[in-house]
Order: sequence, then structure tokens, then C-alpha cells
Amino acid sequence: MIRVLIADDQDLVRGGLAALLSLEDDIEVVAEVGRGDQVAAAAREHEPDVILLDIEMPGMSGLEVAEQLRGHRVVIVTTFGRPGYLSRALDAGVAGYVVKDAPAAELAATVRRVLAGERVIDPKLAVTALTTGPSPLTQREAEVLRVAAGEATVAGIARRLFLTEGTVRNYLSAAIGKTGARNRAEAVRVAESRGWL
Repeated sequence: MIRVLIADDQDLVRGGLAALLSLEDDIEVVAEVGRGDQVAAAAREHEPDVILLDIEMPGMSGLEVAEQLRGHRVVIVTTFGRPGYLSRALDAGVAGYVVKDAPAAELAATVRRVLAGERVIDPKLAVTALTTGPSPLTQREAEVLRVAAGEATVAGIARRLFLTEGTVRNYLSAAIGKTGARNRAEAVRVAESRGWL
């Protein structure tokens, strides 16, 4: 039996994935968790062969968990078919990346292929990632944009990041230019939609 751990913060989705995979004769769902910060402990306790992770979860994102679980067979299963997320997932060493609208049989096949040592990536997303290219944002520009999404003022961003207001303005200006946006709110939207944040 292929032992699978599922981590997704949406109960219905997590339960649905578990139910679908449990219909397979050779797959057993050994654990389900709803928070990213619960995955490592569940992996130690249940010793799954394959770990399925959502990206956006409380506690830790699926991408952060994947980095923490290098050496495990991790498959990202997400609604976010964003090229930037795919690049970050591959950098974290994931073995697979599929979107949730894939047919159930495809998910089961992905689990089997990953266990066999293959790397499985959603083909449409792979093409998009290749044509879009990597994020043009530096790590600091991305960090400033992430904080800008929740902060109303440059002074507030500067306080949170321990930067001067002038430095924050410079990073925001660079990020706006690199995303082709007209203002910082649009730059945040563009960067989020491409998975750069």
C-alpha cells in the first residue's frame, strides 16, 4: 500500500481528496491535517510514502512545509496554477505539482509516479512557467510588496521592516516598474497573480 498524508486547510477538500484516494486499491490515506505547521509532526508519526500539500494554509504555507520536508516525496495539490508558485515549489524540491481541477484518476497516477521516483508537473502550468520566466523581483522587493499588501502607509511598511521610508519608496518603485504596474496596489495584485509573493 502507498501511504499518503494530506494537508489542506479546507475540510471539504481534504476529506474529498482522502475519499477519492481511498477508492484506489493500492493507496491508503494514513493522516489528514488542516494546518501547515502540523505536517512535520504528522509525517514523523505516520511515515507516509507521499505527502500532498495545499499551498495556502494557516501556520505555514505548503511551500514552507515543502522546504522543511526536503527528502520526502511531496506533491503540491493546489487551486493556484501560478508559475511563480511552481518555481518556488521546484526550488523546495517537490516531486509533483498538480492543480485541484485535475481528474481524480490523474491525482492517483501522480501519487504512484512520484513513489516510483518521477517528477510530475501539470503540463499546462509547466508551459506557462517556461514562457513567463522567473520572478524579476529581488527577495527584498517581494518582501516589501508582501508587507505593502497589508499596510496603508510607507511609514507603516518601514516600521515593520526596520527600513527608512526612502528605502521603502525605492523598493516599491522598483517593484512597480518590474511588474509593469501603475501603483503599489496593482504591483501587489500582479505579483500575487503570478505567484511571485
